[in-house]
Amino acid sequence: MMTEASAWTVRCGKYGERDQWALVNGLVGGGWHEVPDLTGIETREQMEAVVQSTYGLDKPATVSNYTGQLWALRSRIVVGDLMVTPLKSTSQIAIGVVTGGYEYLANEPDITKRHVLRVDWKRVDTPRTSIKQDLLNTLGSALTVFRSSRSDAAWRLHHVLETGIDKGSRASTALSPVASDDENLQDISNIDLEEYGLNRIQALIQENFANHDLARLVEAILECEGFVCERKPPGPDGGVDILAGKGPLGLESPRLVVQVKSELSKVGDPVVQTLQGAMNRFGADQALLVAWGGVNNGASKQLEMNKFTIRVWTGSDLIRSLLKNYDALPEEIRSELPLKQVWVPVEVSP
Repeated sequence: MMTEASAWTVRCGKYGERDQWALVNGLVGGGWHEVPDLTGIETREQMEAVVQSTYGLDKPATVSNYTGQLWALRSRIVVGDLMVTPLKSTSQIAIGVVTGGYEYLANEPDITKRHVLRVDWKRVDTPRTSIKQDLLNTLGSALTVFRSSRSDAAWRLHHVLETGIDKGSRASTALSPVASDDENLQDISNIDLEEYGLNRIQALIQENFANHDLARLVEAILECEGFVCERKPPGPDGGVDILAGKGPLGLESPRLVVQVKSELSKVGDPVVQTLQGAMNRFGADQALLVAWGGVNNGASKQLEMNKFTIRVWTGSDLIRSLLKNYDALPEEIRSELPLKQVWVPVEVSP
C-alpha cells in the first residue's frame, strides 16, 4: 500500500458543475477563470503577485487563502499523490492518483476548465456512508484546493482506495498533533457548513435508525408525500419492506413496493431482481429501492434498464427527501432527528 504520498482534495465547482467532465477526461480542477496561465510561476511570492493583480484584493487573509490554493495546484500537488473529489452531482466521493502536474489548457473553449491536473480515477462512486464522520469532516472544507492531513487522512484514504473501507485512524496517530500546513487553512471560516451539517445528519440517521428501523423513517417520509403505507415487520421480506399507495385507502396508483437496505456496503443486482419479482407479486406499478450504501455497477445497469419502474434512493437521496419533508414528519421522528435550519454568510471561492 502507498502511504508516503500526500492526499489532496480539489473540488470541481461549488455545485459540482465540472464533476462529470473531470471523471470522463481524467482531470481535476478548473475554476479560477480570471487567473492567467500559471506555468511560469516558480515561487509563492510570484503567485501572490498574480493573485493581487488579478483580484485587486485588500484583505491579507483572502490574499493568503487564494495564494495558498493556487500554489498547491501549481506546485505542491505532485505525480503519485492521492486525489479526492467530493462529487456534488452524485453525493459520492471520487478517489484517484495524480498522473500529471499542473497544466493550463489554453485551447479549452470553456474558460472555467483551464487550470487542471491529470488524474487516474480509481473509484468514482465511493458512498459517503462508507467513510467515518471524522474523515468526512476533514474533507468538508469550503476551500477549492487543500491537503487532507487531519485524522490520519492520507493513510485512511489510501485504504479506502484499495478496499472501499475506512478503517479509522491508526492508534499511533490518533492523538498526534497536526503539522502546520498553511494551504490547509482548516479554521472554522473555511469549513463547508452545509456539507458538515449533511454529514452529521447522516451519522445521526445511522445511529438512530439502524437496520430495519430505517424503513420506519422511509415510511414517514412517504406518508408526507401523500402515500398510505403498510410497513412489514422485521424478518424475511421477499424483497418488500413497505407497501404504499395513493388515495384514502392506499389502493390508487402509483402503488409502490419498497425495499430498504440499511447496510453500508453497496447492494447488487440480485436485490434489483428480487424487487422486480415483488412488483409482479403484489401488482405494484413502481418500486423504490432505498440503498443507504449505494448500488454497485451490476445493480446500476439493472436500474438503468428499469428507470421508468424502479427508482433508487441512496443515503444522500434519502437525506434530501427528509429535509424536504422535515416539518411535516411526526413528532416522534423529529425528536429522534432534531434539526434546525440556519442561515450563514459564505465567502464564494473561484
